[in-house]
Amino acid sequence: MIQFVINSVVQIFLFSLVPFVFWYFKSGRKEKFTRWIGLKSFKINEQVIIMVLFVVLGFTVINIFALKLVDGVKTATSVFEGMGLRAIPSILIYAIFNTALPEEILFRGFVLKRLQEFVGFNKANIIQSFIFGFLHGLMFFRPMGIFKALVIVVFTGVFAYFMGYINEKQAEGSILPGVFIHSLANILAGLAAAF
Repeated sequence: MIQFVINSVVQIFLFSLVPFVFWYFKSGRKEKFTRWIGLKSFKINEQVIIMVLFVVLGFTVINIFALKLVDGVKTATSVFEGMGLRAIPSILIYAIFNTALPEEILFRGFVLKRLQEFVGFNKANIIQSFIFGFLHGLMFFRPMGIFKALVIVVFTGVFAYFMGYINEKQAEGSILPGVFIHSLANILAGLAAAF
């Protein structure tokens, strides 16, 4: 668990470094860094709740098939295999602080927000979701083959697209819904490995 805490601090630092440098020199520090990347509160309404639940439900159903797809392949959650209840604290740290928060800061808080200034929301959301999906699928090309890896690219890319949409169009630019959805997805994957 201590290793996950250390990894999380390093991951958050590294994934925030480029956005922070960009913010420092580009924005003139007109607003706080946390607000600039979308770490801010938002008004929770029925539509946000419904969309978040829809994405979580969709992810859960698709994840059942994805877990079968990667069966026998080492994944980030493989370290939790067979650990049962004692893995839960490590899974929570891994899911929230080692993956969801830093990835949301980088992809939805930085890439999406900055790209949409130049190409508009729709194109920026497609680009960030493709990059997100491609990077998640890249690690599976060698062990699983191109077809299965492309399924992972599409699955995670679609997931990223919906998180970008919810954050920007339903949650006033806050990345917190994406952090929540992403965390929950990784918690479910970790629990599936642990049990």
